[in-house]
Amino acid sequence: MTEPAHPQPRFTVETAKVLAEVAHNRQKDKLKRPYREHVLAVGDALADFDDDIRIAGYLHDIAEDTPMTRQALLDVGVSERAANIIERVTKRLHENPDDYQAGIRYIAEDHDATLVKIADNAHNSLPERVKALAEKWPDKPPVTRYDDARPVLYAAVPVEETRKILARINPWLLNELDDMLDEADDTDYEFLSYDAPEADTAADMAADTAAGDAAAAPGETGSARD
Repeated sequence: MTEPAHPQPRFTVETAKVLAEVAHNRQKDKLKRPYREHVLAVGDALADFDDDIRIAGYLHDIAEDTPMTRQALLDVGVSERAANIIERVTKRLHENPDDYQAGIRYIAEDHDATLVKIADNAHNSLPERVKALAEKWPDKPPVTRYDDARPVLYAAVPVEETRKILARINPWLLNELDDMLDEADDTDYEFLSYDAPEADTAADMAADTAAGDAAAAPGETGSARD
């Protein structure tokens, strides 16, 4: 008698978090800090979104920096959608990996991948990290590619989604976001008019006036208001 096949355990956000810690455990960033801190921060920043996006956040660098392939991710239970996000944000899989801005535009074509990249960009742009990099390499010009990427990424998703991510991972960028929105607002406020709605009829106006007079006059059953 053939035994029934056991369903594969569901790949959860917590599973992704553990896999990210293990996969990046021995890696260091440019400042010699544990790289797992970065991938965990990116995943945590996406806590307001669905499981596939959060899983892709924790695993966004796994195909870039480890031998893990798309098929291997699918084999352990990562969904097709999460695998697609991971694949899109993986620079080495882009048509021209050396063209950073082209890669950003490609990522911005997909809503889910853009959210992950916004979180990645925001963590890489933390003030203390930018300052530490500048102090370590004072002779090198400041890296501006993250700055240049943000307007492209922000334009690709609803602004409130961007706010949610920045508030969790890099609140210092919220002011920059507001400045971008102000610059993009071409409303001519100097000549903006606010027309009051006209009353439907003279009778309506008279009725409104009478009602206002009655409310203002003291009455035996009326109640005083502050």
